[in-house]
Amino acid sequence: MQNRVGYALHQVRNGDEPLAAKALKGFGGRTVLELVDDFDTDTYRTVYTVRFADTVYVLHAFQKKARKGIATPQRDIELIKARLRDAESHYRTHFGKGQER
Repeated sequence: MQNRVGYALHQVRNGDEPLAAKALKGFGGRTVLELVDDFDTDTYRTVYTVRFADTVYVLHAFQKKARKGIATPQRDIELIKARLRDAESHYRTHFGKGQER
């Protein structure tokens, strides 16, 4: 599982989009994406953003625990939103304005 996610993030860093990547709903477009990986009987998700030029931020990685439905739990969505705000702040501080995709 780590190898698959690691390779997918390597692809992202090189400017490619992994086949397994899909847009996370509620974030407007394809700048916040999710990788879903099944291992044994568990499902793991890794959420990252490509919103900023030449920079990839991994916002959250977690094991999906709910057994019904495929929706991302609200507490995880809130954490992702907070980390996206932190990533925006970090990017502006360290790389300047005007470089967003």
